[in-house]
Amino acid sequence: MAEQYLPVLILFVITAGLVGVMVSIGGILGPHRPSPVKQQAFECGNPPTGTAWGRFPIKFYMTAISFIVFDVEVVFFYPWAVAFRQLGWQGFAAMMVFATLLALGLLYEWRKGAFEWD
Repeated sequence: MAEQYLPVLILFVITAGLVGVMVSIGGILGPHRPSPVKQQAFECGNPPTGTAWGRFPIKFYMTAISFIVFDVEVVFFYPWAVAFRQLGWQGFAAMMVFATLLALGLLYEWRKGAFEWD
């Protein structure tokens, strides 16, 4: 059983080594000319204004929840659809519980007004 995972382990070790070498080379050969302008926070071409602890409208959080709900849904539905016949009724029931939870999350967002853009 362990011999099945050996190629994956070797791939991870090679990848980690390659990442380490690339980061080291970039740190050694890269330019080092810090200045006050380069040290400033920069966001989308706008200089920072206000405090970092400003309040955001709930729409931002609702958008994040929407993304998570639909992203997780897609990630789990594709493998389930591929193995649908092998899973049988037990797999179907488990996925329906999962889909119900996602539908409840979607209903929560709808009730909170996440889909109403003013």
